[in-house]
Amino acid sequence: MNKGKYVFSQVLDLVSRYEFEKCVKRYFGNYHVRDLDCWNQFVQLFYGQLTSLNSLHDICLVLKAHKGKLYHLGIKQFVAVSTLSRANEKRDWQIFADFGSYLIKTVRPHLC
Repeated sequence: MNKGKYVFSQVLDLVSRYEFEKCVKRYFGNYHVRDLDCWNQFVQLFYGQLTSLNSLHDICLVLKAHKGKLYHLGIKQFVAVSTLSRANEKRDWQIFADFGSYLIKTVRPHLC
């Protein structure tokens, strides 16, 4: 039985949601969004990246299998493959590029 936070949730705590939301506001990423906001999209893709999943289908399948643990992982809800695919297609890629640049600037001084 789990006594503390899941490792993914601990790693996600290291990511600045405030800085991410600044990037989202800059490009109006959550404009006219009902279900899958930018943060939830990022968290699901981040989960897929960290767990070495190969496709959107795999991400959605694994998240659906862990439906009862999503809240504890920091994920609002799982979505269908088509919803995640549509969000990737229609959202401005610069949101994630800017946030990636912020993360690189944050980490780079600690690497040298």
